[in-house]
Amino acid sequence: MILEDKILFTGGSGLLGGEIKKLIPNAYFPSHQEFDIENYSQMKEYLKGKEINQIIHAAAFTSPPKVEKDPIKGIDTNIIGTSNVVKLAFENNSKLIYISTDYVFSGEKGNYSEEDALYPVNKYAWSKLGGECAVRMYDNSLIIRTSFGPNEFPYEKAFIDQWTSRESVSEISKKIINLLNKDVFGIIHLGGPRRTVFEYAKSLDKSKDIGKRSIKEMDLNFPKDTSLDSKKYNLLMGEIK
Repeated sequence: MILEDKILFTGGSGLLGGEIKKLIPNAYFPSHQEFDIENYSQMKEYLKGKEINQIIHAAAFTSPPKVEKDPIKGIDTNIIGTSNVVKLAFENNSKLIYISTDYVFSGEKGNYSEEDALYPVNKYAWSKLGGECAVRMYDNSLIIRTSFGPNEFPYEKAFIDQWTSRESVSEISKKIINLLNKDVFGIIHLGGPRRTVFEYAKSLDKSKDIGKRSIKEMDLNFPKDTSLDSKKYNLLMGEIK
C-alpha cells in the first residue's frame, strides 16, 4: 500500500510531476518558492511537522543546450541541489528515489545495463551523473535511469540516427509508481523498446506528420544510442521469467 501522505516529490511543476500528481494526488508537491533545493535551511523548514518516508527527487535543470550555456546553474541545481536532497533524506531516514537520465552513457553501444560503464558526452549528463554520485553515498536510495517525453511529440522533426528507450511520461510515471512499494535499492533502468527517436515519436501518434532530422545537424554533442536494458525492472514486476 502506497502511503501518499508520506511521500515528497521535488519538481512538481515539471512534466513528470504533473503526471505523478495524477497517480498519487495526496503526496506533497511543494512549489519552487516553498522548497528550493538550493536552499537547505528552507528545505528543512518545509519538512517540520511532516512525516516523510519517501522522497522522489525529480527537480532538475534538464535542458542539455541550456546547461551547456550555463554550466554553473547545472552544478547548482543538479549536483549541489541533489546533494541537499540526499542530506535531507539522511536526516529524516527517508528512502530517496532519484530520477536520472540515460544520457549518463556515452551512446557508443546501446542496450545499457545498470552495470555498464558511465561516460557522459555533454555537460547536462555530467551534472546528472554528479547527482548520482551524491545519491550513491546514501544506502537507502534508488537511482532510476530513464528517458521520457510529453504524451504528444512536441516537435516538427525527430532524430532518425539517435536510438533510445524513451517512453511517454504517462507510461514512465506508472512504472515509477510501481516501484514505490518495492524493496529495491541501487540502480534500475526504466524504458521501452530500443528504437530511433523518430520511431518513438511516430508511436505516440501514427497520423501526425513528423519530419526527419539528424543529430549531426546539432551544435551540441548528443549520444548516438542510449537505449536501456530494463530486464531488472521487468523481472521485478514479473513481466519476464
